[in-house]
Order: sequence, then C-alpha cells, then structure tokens
Amino acid sequence: MSSAILVVGGGFAGLTAAIEAAELGHDVYIVEKAPFLGGRVAQLNKYFPKLCPPSCGLEIQFQRIRNNPRIKFFTLAEVTGLKGGKGNYTAEITLQPRHTAPHAVDLGFFASGLTGETTSDFEFGLATRKALYKSTPFAFPSRYVLDTKTLSPEDRAKVVTNKFLDLNETEKKIELQVGAIVVATGWQPYDAERLSNLGAGNVKNCITNMQFERIASPYGPTKGRITRLSDGVAPKRVAFVQCAGSRDQNHLNYCSYVCCMASIKQCQYVIEALPDAHCDVFYIDLRTPGRYVKVLDKARASGNVSFIKGKVANVQQIEGDRVRIQAEDAVRGEKLTLDYDMVVLATGMRPSLATQATPLPLPLDEEGFIAGGEEAGIFAAGCALMPLDVTRTAQTGTAAALKAVQVVEGR
Repeated sequence: MSSAILVVGGGFAGLTAAIEAAELGHDVYIVEKAPFLGGRVAQLNKYFPKLCPPSCGLEIQFQRIRNNPRIKFFTLAEVTGLKGGKGNYTAEITLQPRHTAPHAVDLGFFASGLTGETTSDFEFGLATRKALYKSTPFAFPSRYVLDTKTLSPEDRAKVVTNKFLDLNETEKKIELQVGAIVVATGWQPYDAERLSNLGAGNVKNCITNMQFERIASPYGPTKGRITRLSDGVAPKRVAFVQCAGSRDQNHLNYCSYVCCMASIKQCQYVIEALPDAHCDVFYIDLRTPGRYVKVLDKARASGNVSFIKGKVANVQQIEGDRVRIQAEDAVRGEKLTLDYDMVVLATGMRPSLATQATPLPLPLDEEGFIAGGEEAGIFAAGCALMPLDVTRTAQTGTAAALKAVQVVEGR
C-alpha cells in the first residue's frame, strides 16, 4: 500500500487537489503535459468570482507548492503506462526535454535575439512566439522552455554556445508508486472552425471567447488593448454569440455552464476600456447562477449592453473588415441583419479526454467526461468531470483529494 497520490493535470483543479492532499500529510506528484502549471485559468484576463487576474489566485497556489516539500511536480510530462490496482499503482511517466537549466535563469534577452518563430498555442493562434519562451511573466515554474523544432539554423549556432541551454537533453521515463489517482485533465475550447456558418476561421474579426480573453490580457497579443486584429482599430459595436456549438446535436449536446458569464464579463472588458462602445449578446437562455445574477444586472444597467434572445444563423464578412450577423429576435418575432466591428463566439468546453487517449482505466460518458473509476481509487476533478467555473472547480479538487486520502489511509 502506497500513501502517495498522483495528480494528473496541473490546472486549478489539480493544484487544489495536490495542495489539499499534501497538507494532510501525504506525498503528492503532479504530472502536467504543458511546460507550465496553471491550466486554462492562466490564459484568462480575469476570472470569477472576484474578477481578479489569474496571477492573483495562481500565485497563492504556486507559493503553497513552493513551501510544501511533499509536493513534487513534473511538467512536459504525461502518464504513459499504469500497472497495479487501488492502493498500489505503478505509474510510468514520460518526460519531454525542456532543454534549459534546472534553475530560473533569465533568458529573456537571449530569447529576443532568436529569429525562429511559430504560432503560439497559448495565444490561440493570435500571435507567434520564439523558440525559447515563457507563456506569461508569472509562469510557474519560472524556467524558460526551448522548442528545438522552431530554431532557425542561425538560432542553433547561438544556442550551442549558451551554457544554460542543452540541445542534447532527451526524453526520460520514470516510475511513481502511488495508492490513488486524481484526474484533473481539464478541457479544450470547442473547435470553432467546425462552426462554418458562424464565420470562425474565415471571417476577419470573428474570434472565440478564449481568444478575446487573450486580447484583453495585459500579457496578450495586444497588451490588453481591445482592438480589432485586422487593423488595430478599437471596435464600437461588438456582438457576443452564445451557445456557439453548445446545446447542438451536431456539436456539443450540453450546456457548457460558464459561457454566459464569460460573455457578460467580456462585455465589461469592452465598456470599461471603450466607454462609447456597445455590446449585443445573442442568447438562447441566460445562465447566471446564484450571486452571478448581480453581474448580469450590472451589465443591463450600464446602458452599453443589450441582450437579444434568439439564435444567430449566419456570420459573414462585409466591407471595411466589418462583420454582418443574421439572427432572429425570438421575443419580437423578427429576423435581424446587423453589422458589427467584432464578433465573439462563446464556444463551449470540451473535456480533454474526449480527444486524447489515456492509459488510465476510466469510463467516459458519450461526451468524454469521466463517469466513474472511484472503485479503482481514481477520482475525477474539475472540468474532466463536468463543465465548471473556477470556484466549483476548486471544490471538486478538494473533494477528490479527500477521497484519495481515504484510499491511501485504508479507510
């Protein structure tokens, strides 16, 4: 029987589960496939309920990890094998090379001199990054990562002379003995390019809600300025299209829970930065549970936000890099044709396991959410379980940690 716990995923749910279990006296291993911890929360401009920047909440979590010797974390890592059973698992972990020194060296100046660039997944394709990079200034661990595939020949000549970089570092495998597992593999934004009628991928200034978060972020591609990507002009009219791919039998059959609140929050971004701008929100139903209704009331009272109950049928490009929407107003029984400077699609949350294979013995429902596994000592947390906001994500992380602790303590 092992008293250690494995946490798969280093987003908010995984971090919460790891910290709670470690503070109850158990060794915890976090395995995260990305180069940095923080998950989707790190990509937000602000998050509920306090509308604080991600560095606020995440820095608290990172500090607790730094101060707790029971927590070990592995980035650029994945679980590639699992043997044993409840109370006595052997997990094979494959570690991809980081190619940088194991301590926090400031390589920013060196990175700026490299010429090779590639599309940034962290910025959802809105910007490029260098081969040597950190995702944000508050990234944890505070170590650069080197993407050797993006190096130009000139870059390689520079890299080989830098004592803090190692092109010869190779993939490694390790084994961890654990008694229970918490799976917090998170979510992926639904592929908006499948929504061809809504303009994703072929209409300028038609972006997704997560892309808009990056635009609003001071660390994003526009340094926090709300502007159109096509020409850098501040939009005067912005449309938010709800349920873009959600509650649709052809795409995601469920409500993603957070999309309404995310769009209302993003309306606040717009009107705070651009007081003369106006936002229209096209919705099927508005979901603002509990205290969040106050955020909806604030948006309505602003005079800068209108809510139109009705589905958007079509989004197309028109002159001047503007975007035309054809929709219905279900309350008035009218068909609408309206023009905007920018359109934001509220795409849904798809569980990562819906598209990614895992060696973990996990039953998934038809949508890819975890639907069991507790009898094997494996517990789901966060958006691997269901669509959740950050507060409820943390709650499920705590619950999963307590269940895992009970397993390793033989209760």
